[in-house]
Amino acid sequence: MEERRRHAVQRVLDGRAQKDVASFLGVHPVTVAKWIARHRVDRDDGLKAKPTPGRPRFLTDDQEKQVLGWVAEPPTKHGFGTDLWTARRVAEVIHKKLGVRFHPNYLREWLGKRNYTPQKPARRAKQRNPEAIARWVPEDWPRIQKRRARSAPTSS
Repeated sequence: MEERRRHAVQRVLDGRAQKDVASFLGVHPVTVAKWIARHRVDRDDGLKAKPTPGRPRFLTDDQEKQVLGWVAEPPTKHGFGTDLWTARRVAEVIHKKLGVRFHPNYLREWLGKRNYTPQKPARRAKQRNPEAIARWVPEDWPRIQKRRARSAPTSS
């Protein structure tokens, strides 16, 4: 991009019209005018690329490690009633301990990038009796299982 800006400025300084240079480079004429203005003020330094930093991170590397450490622990240790982490629960813990607010949808994506996938607990009845099940399957199930109908010749 810097080379392109320098090329545009050089062409204008050589006597070409800004509109023609913009058309040649496929940019808007106002863009070329801005490049010329920056060149007049700061010379070649005005044409250098400037990094676009973007939005600052919400958590530092150390804080991220802390959060991942909390997620590795059972949620009951952090005051929740069940052993199931949800994005909303993770957001609550982060807000409570670090004072940073996250939307649960963002946290789902954030956790997914760190190989924490959604988990669904196995649903089992509290009164489940494994011994009775082990006895029932070989004894009772064959008796009530549907029998296959005998095939009889059909007439057409």
